[in-house]
Amino acid sequence: MSSSPNRLVAIVFGAVYLVVGALGFAVTGGVGFLATDGGLLLGIFAVNPLHNIAHLLIGAALVIAGLSGVRAAKTVNATIGAAYLLLGVVGFFLVGTSANILALNVPDHFLHLASAIVLLGVALGAERGARSVTA
Repeated sequence: MSSSPNRLVAIVFGAVYLVVGALGFAVTGGVGFLATDGGLLLGIFAVNPLHNIAHLLIGAALVIAGLSGVRAAKTVNATIGAAYLLLGVVGFFLVGTSANILALNVPDHFLHLASAIVLLGVALGAERGARSVTA
């Protein structure tokens, strides 16, 4: 594997999101699939089963992209980064409403925004001037 920042970030973030998704099920026993108030992961981050599944799918996409190549990692980092940026902003307006099907809370929003900054920053800033982005 190359030492591409995009591949490295995709694999590391993907692994973290896979672990978070799996651990989330330990705190969501008895929580409805689409519950707007979820269990607290690490005592801070609200999750429900749908939120856990989303973390698992995002983690898998990042790991697969990171293992596939620079172009795939860069594309997935940018796509997930953009989605997290949107979710981080929109999430503030969802708390306390029936539209909050991921059981998001304020710490979730800040974590999503931080993830967005890193993923988008690497996707848009790394590999500039690299001779081969297709590797």
